[in-house]
Amino acid sequence: MGIAFEVHPADVEELTEGPPHEVVAENAYRKAAAIAEHHPAAAALVLGVDTIVTLGGRIYGKPSGVEEARATLRALSGHRHAVLSGVALIGDGRVRTAVSTTLVDLRPLDDALLEWYLATGEWDSRAGGYAIQGRGAALVRSIEGDYLNVVGLPVSTLLELAPEVLGTR
Repeated sequence: MGIAFEVHPADVEELTEGPPHEVVAENAYRKAAAIAEHHPAAAALVLGVDTIVTLGGRIYGKPSGVEEARATLRALSGHRHAVLSGVALIGDGRVRTAVSTTLVDLRPLDDALLEWYLATGEWDSRAGGYAIQGRGAALVRSIEGDYLNVVGLPVSTLLELAPEVLGTR
């Protein structure tokens, strides 16, 4: 979108349990707050984002290894789950937060498809153990909502919170 930015990884303890909407919003806020505190002159706005997958109230974050990725994808196989992204913006003396939700239906994953995907390594560092923008697209039957939310940055939600980031206002 032509927005200049810097990346500053936030070393914060993330919540992994609790009501999914609250967890993802709090994690995004913690990330933004940590950077705003340690890099006060980094930018006019500090953006924190966190993405999780939830099914039946259970939160599926980034798998810690291939076995956890396998278990996560088996749990999601053939089911509709929600991808939630918390967005937090800190700057200009205010804090703005929102949560974006997209529903994703995964195809039933047979062993061959599951093992093919796991062998790609693409599941690593991905909430829910898949990347829809890559080979993980082969796992998805359909989505309802913002595709970019599933990728990891709900641009529509960001622009609702801060339309000024485009420089048009």
